[in-house]
Amino acid sequence: MYRDVIPTILLVEDDDVAAESVVRSLQKHGCNYPVVWAEDGQQALDMLRDKDAEHVVPRPRVILLDLNMPRMNGFEFLQQLRADPVLRGDVVFILTTSTADSDRTRAYHECIAGYMVKSAVGPQFVKLVSLLNSYQNAVRLPG
Repeated sequence: MYRDVIPTILLVEDDDVAAESVVRSLQKHGCNYPVVWAEDGQQALDMLRDKDAEHVVPRPRVILLDLNMPRMNGFEFLQQLRADPVLRGDVVFILTTSTADSDRTRAYHECIAGYMVKSAVGPQFVKLVSLLNSYQNAVRLPG
């Protein structure tokens, strides 16, 4: 017997207005998964490595990652994540303002699951929610 699990979304975004917009868009499209917010890559890594007692990001989880952030940007975060044997398999989608092909290519070289430009996110959120729902259906735990 297997049970369904609800993935947690770790939103890594330095702009609180953009973060609220993402959460509202997810809810608007019927995605009511728990969301944990990190303001930069370093805080996100601390959360994932259980070094932040206030914020827990249980598995299964999906990371929605901005690229342009202070302290530790999205690329630095991805490099650290993929180098960590415990975290390297985490699913990451990029949500960014960058339309540069070089950023898109660089991100895909870090094994991301998808790349979305914030200015076009409205129509893409339906696709993202569909992917998240498919992920939830694929992840089942014993018991």
